[in-house]
Amino acid sequence: MDKAASKKPCCERIHEFIVSAKFLIYLGHALSTWGDRMWNFAVAVFLVELYGNSLLLSAVYGLVVAGSVLLLGAIIGDWVDKNPRLKVAQTSLVVQNSAVILCGALLMAVFQFKEQLSTLYNGWLLTSCYIMVITIANIANLASTAMSITIQRDWVVVVAGDDRSKLADMNATVRIIDQLTNILAPMLVGQIMAFGSHFIGCGFISGWNLFSMCLEYFLLWKVYQKTPALAIKAGLKETDDQELKQLNIQKETGNSESPAEGSQLMNETAEVKTVSEKKTSCCYQMTEPIRTFKEGWVAYYNQSIFFAGMSLAFLYMTVLGFDCITTGFAYNQGLNGSVLSLLMGASAISGICGTVAFTWIRKKCGLIRTGFIAGVTQFSCLMLCVASVFAPGSPFDLSVSPFKEVLKHLFGESALLREIPTIVPTIAPEGLTNKTIFEEGLQVESYLSVSLLFAGVIAARVGLWSFDLTVTQLIQENVIESERGIINGVQNSMNYLLDLLHFIMVILAPNPEAFGLLVIISVSFVAMGHMMYFRFAYKSLRSRLFLFCSPEQKQDPNIPSLSNSV
Repeated sequence: MDKAASKKPCCERIHEFIVSAKFLIYLGHALSTWGDRMWNFAVAVFLVELYGNSLLLSAVYGLVVAGSVLLLGAIIGDWVDKNPRLKVAQTSLVVQNSAVILCGALLMAVFQFKEQLSTLYNGWLLTSCYIMVITIANIANLASTAMSITIQRDWVVVVAGDDRSKLADMNATVRIIDQLTNILAPMLVGQIMAFGSHFIGCGFISGWNLFSMCLEYFLLWKVYQKTPALAIKAGLKETDDQELKQLNIQKETGNSESPAEGSQLMNETAEVKTVSEKKTSCCYQMTEPIRTFKEGWVAYYNQSIFFAGMSLAFLYMTVLGFDCITTGFAYNQGLNGSVLSLLMGASAISGICGTVAFTWIRKKCGLIRTGFIAGVTQFSCLMLCVASVFAPGSPFDLSVSPFKEVLKHLFGESALLREIPTIVPTIAPEGLTNKTIFEEGLQVESYLSVSLLFAGVIAARVGLWSFDLTVTQLIQENVIESERGIINGVQNSMNYLLDLLHFIMVILAPNPEAFGLLVIISVSFVAMGHMMYFRFAYKSLRSRLFLFCSPEQKQDPNIPSLSNSV
């Protein structure tokens, strides 16, 4: 069959690939992530601009988003599990894009009439607009979470079928699309806002989402048509099947049943009816989200891949990434915008290399060993970040209280004058920007520290993305179909929880002198995460060896039993 396919003309093979379900998923995902990356970048800029160049609204938005996914991740996943695939995907798509379009229109109105709105009702109308923007944007993010779970964690598995190599290739391609859009989409919308205005930027994003929603809706329908297996979903009609079975039993027994059997059957029917009435009661339905939340976390804990999922979540507790925290530290260390953009580009290339390496290593060593190799690679590269803390040019200084800035905001500067060194703004040396030199003689003598920091961060992306893809595929392969949504929803909640903790850590120690301490804590969490994965890998590999043991060896207590297999 492969020989016959290789004999086909190149144009015919290209056409077959373009109309395949796999390519249509790639195209739909590219459109979706492009819109997501543009919106995520732009909404942060819009909120800063709206509130007088303050980070307050951005911080509130980030907290609301993280808290919502943390609390509702399991419920969203349960909804994904209990509804048909096409309905879930189309509903999530429409809600997400409609929310972004509505939010964009509201932001355009606020930008256009901000002065008038600020004078109405003592500014409460403008405040209400801010609340509406954050609320609608949060709804869009929750819908995006549902869309990500159903497409990346479910549809991709079904389209790949039983071919694990195909699943690995599809996961890697989806991640490459993520990496590329993460760099290119913010660049595009940033240029539009720079050469146009924020008003034009809002209009462009709203228009893009309207166009993208229509095209993605069509692509989802085509993929669903080309993959009949998507129409079959486990766990959707269990209740209906039980009811039909009960009716069939009644029909089969008919008049032949004895009085005792008849009374027993009537009792069972009454119990079923009582349970059904209980489930339709108002109190039961009001507490259903709480039960779903609890059941989701319990199910996640009982999964064989629990430690693998936890290991991935622990990697989110880090300041060693290209987010606003590391970028702000880089500015403090004297790196300008052009250098940072080059570093971000290098980070994206490193991430793509990691995804390519994942597919190659998995074929050579297997999936579980790939995660082990990726973990060792990431942790080894992060040792450069630890070295940067003690290298020349590092601002690391434990004698400066890491809580200085927090105490200053709480109690005022007068109570801390003796603890805060006097600083004298001076003209920065060539190549430095926004640099303040301490009167006590603290100067940037070397760029070795910041160079080691970013070298470690960029190099570690190879291991990070390989490890991320490993855990993703482990969840896809080991979680049963009827629980994919709720387990991935809880996984997202865990990721957001650790991400939220790392922001809290930065709030408690915001000064540059304490950044080295944050680096060490971050590397420690990465180490703990990989130790969890190593435990999972060791247990899994030993359990697999048990299957090939002789009957005498299976009686050896030092060899794990099948009950411990993964």
